[in-house]
Amino acid sequence: MPKISIVVPCYNEEAALPLFYREITRVAGEMDYAEFEFVFIDDGSKDATLPTLRTLAETDKRVRFVSFSRNFGKEAGMLAGLEAATGDYVALMDADLQDPPALLPALYKAVTEEGYDCAATRRTTREGEPPIRSFFARCFYKLINKISDADIVDGARDYRLMRRTMVDAILSMREYNRFSKGIFGWVGFHTKWIPFVNVERVAGETKWSFWKLFLYSLEGIVAFSTAPLAIASILGFLLCVIAFVFIVVVVVKTLAFGDPVGGWPSMMCIILFLGGIQLFCMGILGQYLAKTYLETKKRPVYLVRETEEGVK
Repeated sequence: MPKISIVVPCYNEEAALPLFYREITRVAGEMDYAEFEFVFIDDGSKDATLPTLRTLAETDKRVRFVSFSRNFGKEAGMLAGLEAATGDYVALMDADLQDPPALLPALYKAVTEEGYDCAATRRTTREGEPPIRSFFARCFYKLINKISDADIVDGARDYRLMRRTMVDAILSMREYNRFSKGIFGWVGFHTKWIPFVNVERVAGETKWSFWKLFLYSLEGIVAFSTAPLAIASILGFLLCVIAFVFIVVVVVKTLAFGDPVGGWPSMMCIILFLGGIQLFCMGILGQYLAKTYLETKKRPVYLVRETEEGVK
C-alpha cells in the first residue's frame, strides 16, 4: 500500500495533541487503502508536549517524533518533518486542528486520481481573526505576488499533501532563512487548491502575534524578491533629481533677489526628510546583508536532542 507521512510541528501543544491524535487516527482508519506514519516535531516546547509524544510513540508504532534542543521556529520544524518523513506522500498540518484532518481523503484523491503533484488548502474566511491582521495579511499576499516569482494564494495554509518528488525538490533548497509558503510556490509543480472555512483552535493559544507575523512577512519579501533594493535605488535617483532642482532654485533666487538665508524651516524639513530616506534605504540594504551573513555561516537549521529511538 502507498505510505502517507503526516508531519506535525508542535510548540507547546500539550492540550491539543490528544484531540489531534484522536482525530487523525480516526481519519487514518477510514483511509484503509493507505499506510500511515505520524511524524511530530517538538520545537523546544516548555510544557508536556514531549512527554505526551513519548507516550504516543510507546503505544502506537506509527508515531515518530523529533525533539529539538531548543525552539528553532515552525520553519525549522517543517523542514525537520519533511526530512524525517519516509512516505510516498507527505502531508503538513498543525496540531491545533485548524487544519482539518477530515480533508485528507480529498487531498489524497486530488494527488492520486486527478494527476496533481500537490493538493493544498486555503481559507475562504478569516473569522475569529482581528480585522487589522486580516487587512495586513491580504495586503501582504497582494504585494509579494507582484514583486516576486513565488505564487502564494491569499489565505493559503501550510496544510497540504505532496508527492515525494515535490518533497525532494523542497528539501533540495538548503537555505537557512526559510519561508515555506514562498518555497512551495517557487518549486512549481501542479497544485490543486481546496478551500475550507476557517476553523478555531481546539485548545491552547496561538503562537503568532501581530509583530511576529509582520517580521515573518518581511522574511518572505527579503527571501523571494529584490524589489526593495530596486525601490531604494529609484528613491535615491529621484531625490538626486529633486536636490538638483532645489540647487537651481536657490542659485536663481540668490542672484535675482539676493536672499540666500530665507527658507531655513523648509530647508530643515528637507534635510530631515532626506536623512529619513537614507536611513530607510540603509535598513533595506542591512536586511539583505544580514540574511547573506547568516547564510554564509552555514549553521544547521535545527539541532535534534531526542527522537522516538532515544536521546541523541
